[in-house]
Amino acid sequence: MKPFKRWFGSKPEGEELIQQLDSDNIPNHVAVIMDGNGRWAQKRGLPRVAGHHSGMKNVKKITMAANAIGVRVLTMYAFSTENWKRPKEEVDYLMKLPMEFFPKEIDELIANNVQIRMTGWHEGLPDYTLKAIQDAIDQTKNNTGLILNFALNYGSRKEMLRGIQRLVADVKQGEISGEEIDESLFSRYLLTDPLPDPDLLIRTSGELRISNFMLWQLAYSELWFTELCWPEFKEHNFYEAIQEYQRRARRYGGL
Repeated sequence: MKPFKRWFGSKPEGEELIQQLDSDNIPNHVAVIMDGNGRWAQKRGLPRVAGHHSGMKNVKKITMAANAIGVRVLTMYAFSTENWKRPKEEVDYLMKLPMEFFPKEIDELIANNVQIRMTGWHEGLPDYTLKAIQDAIDQTKNNTGLILNFALNYGSRKEMLRGIQRLVADVKQGEISGEEIDESLFSRYLLTDPLPDPDLLIRTSGELRISNFMLWQLAYSELWFTELCWPEFKEHNFYEAIQEYQRRARRYGGL
């Protein structure tokens, strides 16, 4: 196994684990369901929003950890279409986090050549949330390194239904024929286009489900679960997930 020797930006924690990784088998796209912020806070006698604040600070750490080993895309599931059902106070707090996160971290993200993107629907999001995200997207659009993609106001069933509706409309208008429809073409109608499908999905907090997240895109992704809540998931835990990924054989239905 060829050890990893390149560095991108400052060295994160877990350098010893990095050196054990095979640099020829780094997942191109890692998706993360950042779960357990509220439970982490409640266990410590804190309000749930305190957990979301700690979770926000952890985003940069894991971004730098992914950047250090050459991951090309890191998608963070930040807010689902179902999360609107949560208490208004909590939702309002979550909507304000981009206003705190990006101004504080944008300089370091730019210095590390990170590009910000968003996957999800704008409708329903407050103007101040969208402005904070769009400003970050604009400031990093020319960066060529790691893509930090936030899945915000995102739900996979809605994504696929909207994609089917657009596809049907294009067929009716004669822009494509029914015979042309295949997996590759349908993928172009999803919000994640043109990103590659995730190679690895990480979910924190011990839940063993994917919660309406990238149902189409995760068809052949490796899944890795941990009991750790998101605020306590550190760089060395991320590298442990990469190690486990590298121990697996991806056969895609073959032998």
